[in-house]
Amino acid sequence: MKRNYLSILFVILGIYSVTVHAEQGAEKSLDAIVEIRISVPENARTAERFGTNRVASGVVIDEIGHILTIGFQTIEAKTVEIVGKDQKRVKATVVAYDRNTGLGLLRATSPLQVTPVPFGSSSEVKKGDPVLAVSYGSSDAARGVIVVARKEFAGPWEYLLENSIFTAPPIERFSGAALINSDGHLIGIGYLFSQLNIADQMVMPTNMFVPIDVLKPILSDLKRSGRSKLPPRPWLGVRTQELHGHLLVERVTSGSPSEKAGIKTGDIILAVNNQDVHGMADFYRKVWALGKAGVDVPLRILQGIQIQDVVVHSIDRKQLWQPVQNEKKTSVEL
Repeated sequence: MKRNYLSILFVILGIYSVTVHAEQGAEKSLDAIVEIRISVPENARTAERFGTNRVASGVVIDEIGHILTIGFQTIEAKTVEIVGKDQKRVKATVVAYDRNTGLGLLRATSPLQVTPVPFGSSSEVKKGDPVLAVSYGSSDAARGVIVVARKEFAGPWEYLLENSIFTAPPIERFSGAALINSDGHLIGIGYLFSQLNIADQMVMPTNMFVPIDVLKPILSDLKRSGRSKLPPRPWLGVRTQELHGHLLVERVTSGSPSEKAGIKTGDIILAVNNQDVHGMADFYRKVWALGKAGVDVPLRILQGIQIQDVVVHSIDRKQLWQPVQNEKKTSVEL
């Protein structure tokens, strides 16, 4: 226990020197951190969960005007507006949302007159490194933080990211924020606020950032066609929660493959294709190992006191966000 408290104390004390150290190399990058304003139709599927007026940060990454942000903010966008440091407003379009990484790509309709932020190497980032978290706004939106963990992150919305970057203290405007190293290079994009367990004895509030290295192999594909060449993963439409060693169904998306297969809130997922499930990340890996979107996914579930074998006919998650006329709006996951 003493060792854990000392580790956290070092993190807190280190914050005082982080900001000055990081800003020396990152000062030129701050102008390229912009505000993104997105409007979504009131009848959009994601309106209830994420709102119709969304605000996030974005990072200008090239001279053409491509802007990197976190992707779920862009789902079903009707209008997109970029606000720079000088408060000049420029319209933009959504180029891509890559659900495997969680990243979104926009493109401004006219030049932004800023120097793009060069990519760094997130693989070189390690626990204890001082970095700068920058969100939209004035220069005081840049805050020195410390990398407190590099580890896997499994989200209950069928999302899994290897080697995520966790930083502390958390910043308030984390969505789409830039994580910048002391050289002024982009190493991550802000996704969410997270409570990180420290040696199973205490919890530390953090932000989780998507490492920039996961974007590099697919960036040219996203710019060219709006999606990665990798086959889409099978999506089931089930939100899960790990509870006392079991994988509990917390919510089933209306109209999803899971709902059509008869899966209900409160069910416990026991196995995929006759292989026992050991946690959320293991569940995703076993489902995705069956093939691309459209593959049949055999599940064994505990429903009430009955064990049931069901087959879920998976789809590409993107299909649920395609406009459907005269269809009742239903909230969906990330």
